[in-house]
Amino acid sequence: MEMFSNAERAHVLVQALPYIKRYTGKIVVVKYGGNAMVNETLKNQVMEDIVLLHLIGVKIVLVHGGGPEINDLMARVGKEPEFVDGLRVTDKETIDIVQMVLAGKVNKTLVNLIEKQGGPAIGLSGMDGRLIEAKVKDERLGYVGEVTKINIRPVLDLLDNGYIPVISTIGCDREGNAYNINGDTAAAHIAGALNAERLIMMTDIDGILRDKNDPTTLIPELTLQEADQLYKDGVISGGMIPKVDCCITAIHAGVKNVVIMDGRVSHSILMELLTNEGAGTWLHE
Repeated sequence: MEMFSNAERAHVLVQALPYIKRYTGKIVVVKYGGNAMVNETLKNQVMEDIVLLHLIGVKIVLVHGGGPEINDLMARVGKEPEFVDGLRVTDKETIDIVQMVLAGKVNKTLVNLIEKQGGPAIGLSGMDGRLIEAKVKDERLGYVGEVTKINIRPVLDLLDNGYIPVISTIGCDREGNAYNINGDTAAAHIAGALNAERLIMMTDIDGILRDKNDPTTLIPELTLQEADQLYKDGVISGGMIPKVDCCITAIHAGVKNVVIMDGRVSHSILMELLTNEGAGTWLHE
């Protein structure tokens, strides 16, 4: 038995029409990682969302991480991951592993999944066309980079030619050294350089919660001024601080608005962009 009648399907499409009009021709950057990346069912649903948006004329840019896959390969070679202030300590051997995993396996797997869903995708690393230029962030962290410049031309060229850019967050300096770049940070800078309509940050929680242990306390909308007060009140704390910092960076750089949302929810991207309820916490000026 079919769950929906043809009339109900048509009604859903008509309800989505205002949102389709709003985003057609606009750039939306999706930062993708976490549990949504390691769960194969969710991974396919994310790719379906991306391809559907591409087909209705939204210019999608996918920026991805791959922490679990990096940890897996490190374990295979007998190397123990080490973190300082939430950032991976990246020595010479580790940056080689990070580059292999992010620019290789993960990036090309996502490109292939998008292509299987009918979307034209091309994978890039931040080293291609010197897309992400970087310098040493902290000597204690080794080859962890701080973004110094975004050369956005390669991404614009792909968008102009109808492709979905899939970007792994490896940066480089003028001497050719590779750097591991925090995915949220890279996505914020890339979205800002694109003057994106929206940056979607996919996470492992519902969004910003007034009580981190109670998902019913989700804050659906925040201005930057209100976010500043939540920092002071300790509501934005722990691991949420750097994520919200990246959202604010993106808005200051020219992104219209940013959403922090739960990537574990089926078709959460479509819910956010094509319904009146949205998903997660919406930040704007």
